[in-house]
Amino acid sequence: MASLSLDPHQHTLKKSVSCNGVGLHSGNEINLTIKPAPENSGIHFFRTDLNDTVGIPAHMDKVVDTRLATTIADAKVMVSTTEHLMAALQGFGVDNADIELDGAEVPIMDGSAGPFMLLLKLAGLKKQKAMRNVLRITKEIVFTAGDTEIRILPYDGFKVSGEIHFEDSIINNQSYSIELSPEKFAKEISQARTFGYVEQVEELWAHGLAQGSSLDNVIAIHWDRTTILNDGGLRFSDEFIRHKVLDLIGDLALLGCPILGHITAKRAGHTQHLAFMQVLIEASDCWEIVKMEVKGNQSVFQQISSTTKAMGQQFVPFFVPQPIRPHHVGARASC
Repeated sequence: MASLSLDPHQHTLKKSVSCNGVGLHSGNEINLTIKPAPENSGIHFFRTDLNDTVGIPAHMDKVVDTRLATTIADAKVMVSTTEHLMAALQGFGVDNADIELDGAEVPIMDGSAGPFMLLLKLAGLKKQKAMRNVLRITKEIVFTAGDTEIRILPYDGFKVSGEIHFEDSIINNQSYSIELSPEKFAKEISQARTFGYVEQVEELWAHGLAQGSSLDNVIAIHWDRTTILNDGGLRFSDEFIRHKVLDLIGDLALLGCPILGHITAKRAGHTQHLAFMQVLIEASDCWEIVKMEVKGNQSVFQQISSTTKAMGQQFVPFFVPQPIRPHHVGARASC
C-alpha cells in the first residue's frame, strides 16, 4: 500500500458542453458535444451523423491509422484527430464521458487542447462513487525503433518527458518534462499548437488533405526554417516540444486508465506511441493493475490483480495486444 496525490475517485462532467469548429483534413464544420457518462464506462465517441448508438471506445485497440493524426474506428464508424481532446480529458481528470460529433474528425479548434480545456472548465468535474483502477509500472520498459526511444519507469505519479531533434534553427533540440496535474497541464501544455512546414501543408492541400488548416490552427514554419508565418509568434519559446508532449499524453489516454510511471519519449510520433503501448501491454510482468482507495486524508492503492495478462484483462478488458503492423517492423523492446 502506498500514498500518492492522484484522486482515488473516478470523475465525469457536471453538465454537457458543446462547441463547433472545422475538421483539419476535411475542412467541414463539425459540431461536438461532451456529455457526462456513468462510472466505469470510460470515454466513447458517437457519430450523430451516422445515427451511431453504440459508440467507439477510446481504446488503443481501436486505433486504425496514425499517419497524420490518431484515428480510431469500430466497424464502419471512424473518428480521427482524437489526440488533443483526449489529452484535455486526461489533463483535466475526466474518466467517463460520451463525445458526440456530426463528422469524422474532432474539430481542430486552434491546433491545441486549450479550447477543450475551457469547455471542460465550463462543465465542471463531478466526483463519482467508483474508485479508479490504475496501471502501475513495476519495472522499466524500453521501446526502440530507428531513432525513436520510448521508455517508462516506476514512479508514484504520472510524469511525461519528451525530446525532439530537428536540423532547423527555429526548433533545433528541445526537451520538456511535466508532472501531470490539471493545473500544470492547463498552464504549461494545453495551449501548445500543432506545427508543420509550409511546403508540407501545400503538399497535403494538393492531395485533398488538410483542407481545414490555416494560420489560425497550425504553426507554419517558414521556408527559411528560422521564422514562423503566424502573427503573434510562438506562445512558448519551446512550443514545439510542448505540443509533442501534449500529443503523447493524448495517445497514452487510449490505454483507458491513469498510469503510475515516468515516460520519456525521444523523436516519437503517433505511430511510435501506439507501438510502445502495444509493447507495454505485452510486457505483463512489468506492470500491475491497482485499485485506488482512501485511507484517512490520503489516497492509497491496493493491488487487485496479479501481473499476468489473464488477470489484468478481468479489470482492463481492452488490454488485448494487437499484431504489430508492418510499419512497426524493426522495433525492439525490453523489460
